[in-house]
Amino acid sequence: MIPFCQELDRGAQAIGSVNTLVRGADGRLRGYNTDLVGFLTMARRAGIPFAGRKVLVLGSGGASLTVQAAARMEGAGDVAVISRPGPDNYENLRERHGGAQILVNATPAGMWPQVEEQPVDLALLPRLEGVLDLIYNPLRTNLLLQAQALGLPCSGGLPMLVEQAAAAEERFFGRAIPREKTEEILSGLWQDRANLVLVGMPGCGKTTVGRALAQISGRALLDLDAEIVRRAGKPIPEIFRTEGEAAFRALESRTLAEVFSDRNGWIIATGGGVVLREENRAAMRRSGRVYFLRRGLDQLPTDGRPLSQGADLGEMYRTRLPLYEAAADMAIENDTTAEETAARIWRDFCAYSGDQRP
Repeated sequence: MIPFCQELDRGAQAIGSVNTLVRGADGRLRGYNTDLVGFLTMARRAGIPFAGRKVLVLGSGGASLTVQAAARMEGAGDVAVISRPGPDNYENLRERHGGAQILVNATPAGMWPQVEEQPVDLALLPRLEGVLDLIYNPLRTNLLLQAQALGLPCSGGLPMLVEQAAAAEERFFGRAIPREKTEEILSGLWQDRANLVLVGMPGCGKTTVGRALAQISGRALLDLDAEIVRRAGKPIPEIFRTEGEAAFRALESRTLAEVFSDRNGWIIATGGGVVLREENRAAMRRSGRVYFLRRGLDQLPTDGRPLSQGADLGEMYRTRLPLYEAAADMAIENDTTAEETAARIWRDFCAYSGDQRP
């Protein structure tokens, strides 16, 4: 399209492509690339500066060109592009670029449906100060989950998606869109897509609070244990008795992976032991916001729960506590009525807009 434009903005010139065309009153066709604005706003929103930093860009396609142009415009000290072939590749990442400070993923690695993929291990880059991933489905890729675990400022691609669209509309209609409006749109998109997930000890009230949340929010509730029973055609105590815990955990993981792959905007109450597997914790966090329901051990019932009957709940809790904390975005004390606990969770969920800064 560039040869047909009489004018180009600096983003289109730097990147070499346009994604927005506007014909002015004078008949002149103007070309813009709003991805540049979207990406820079995404980075600033996450608190990640480029000036003087060494920037690694994963991938060499069209999205990579946008990132490279943006980083250079912002005064990056060095911009290196990592691809499978060539001198700068994934095999010599630590050797040649171990001092990188900003990492940007401009590849599809980790995008739905291949959500288990991760382009690089951040442990190879010990001097990182920030991570940006252009992917927005899932909401949090494995790359971002690792960045959060390391305490690094980071962001997925949803803010870029919103901001580039807002920039295009501003040019189409010749009017500015207030920043608070784009934040409102971003928050609404995040909430529409994000699952609200409950984890915690057996008997802590996940299903009961989930039902109260469904009443407040109008969202559908899925009880993961009930879904397992439906698929297995037998109650969970019978699965434990006839097939053993290992078989149950495998079935639990398969069910969880399938549930989280095709549901957005649900409330999902999980089983007490779902956090025992790392892949389960990652699957829950990729698709939404996870709440750890706390309740005193003396208030936990033991009837009907295979691992709670005759068990040392204190020891179970000590073992699982760090796993609940690792899985959860927020801990909530379930020490009042289910309705009050649900209301606290819903207020937090509605106030959150996918901000992934630590």
